[in-house]
Amino acid sequence: MTRLTPLMVLKLVPKFVATFVARMATLTAAFCTVFGLTALGSLPAHASGGGVPLDRFPTEKLNDQTALQNGAKLFVNHCLNCHGAALMRYNRLTDIGLTEEQIRQNLLFTTDKVGEPMKTALSAADAKAWFGAQPPDLSVIARARASEQGSGPDWLYSYLRNYYRDSTRATGWNNAVFPNVGMPHVFWELQGARGARFEEIKAAKDDKGVATGFVKVTVNFDEKGLRTETSEDLAHGEHPHEGMTVTLGKPVGGKLSVPEYDNAIADLVAYLTFMADPSAKTRTHLGVWVLLFLAIFTVIAWRLNAAYWKDIK
Repeated sequence: MTRLTPLMVLKLVPKFVATFVARMATLTAAFCTVFGLTALGSLPAHASGGGVPLDRFPTEKLNDQTALQNGAKLFVNHCLNCHGAALMRYNRLTDIGLTEEQIRQNLLFTTDKVGEPMKTALSAADAKAWFGAQPPDLSVIARARASEQGSGPDWLYSYLRNYYRDSTRATGWNNAVFPNVGMPHVFWELQGARGARFEEIKAAKDDKGVATGFVKVTVNFDEKGLRTETSEDLAHGEHPHEGMTVTLGKPVGGKLSVPEYDNAIADLVAYLTFMADPSAKTRTHLGVWVLLFLAIFTVIAWRLNAAYWKDIK
């Protein structure tokens, strides 16, 4: 067995330091990726499950304290009636600039203690009787909806702005991003009602399944949700592509204009994103200090290596 001499130990120190720094950098990068230090909304926005392109959520709202507070108000007044957020406690709202007294006076409706979770007053039995199933908990909905189609905030921002009237549904509403959704449009008083137009081009086939041409099916819903459908055979000289085009009508009767409603929904989505990970901002700041420490430590290790080898060389 080779015996380590002090000189050999000195030679091993720089290699150990370099290996340590490299592994710490790798772990830090993995930490940032796994625990969400990458910016929300960085994923590309493509078509949703309903064939409607997802709109980009304005990520600057995440750093706007006024927007987060307004989003919390909208969540408590409109969403917490049916949905819960059992993983979120009211006192975490102090992270967005609210005092416990403000929370108690303006947002505390389902409990008496600021330290309690944000649970809904709707019982599971009533939810099943009224809706057929219990509405999902929204604690981490902004993360759960993230996919290759876009980020969770992108999906929520698009979903809450794409409702239209549909009298064929039990609730009287449908959604272009989430077709045949069971949730009614809880923000209809703010946005108003609107219709929608669906144009689908598909191949026409005979009894043997052989394509004979193309047909365009147009389905219209007016502002009251009344449905009409027409079908048109396309000329043989045309070479259309199969697919669906969705056009939503202009909202009417809402308390807010289109820009005002979009801004309110952006505030709500910002709050839902905060609620999914309340410590994200703190963790991001911590990650910056960790990387800064590693950078300084690398310089120190480099100079230490030079000092060790100065007399040896």
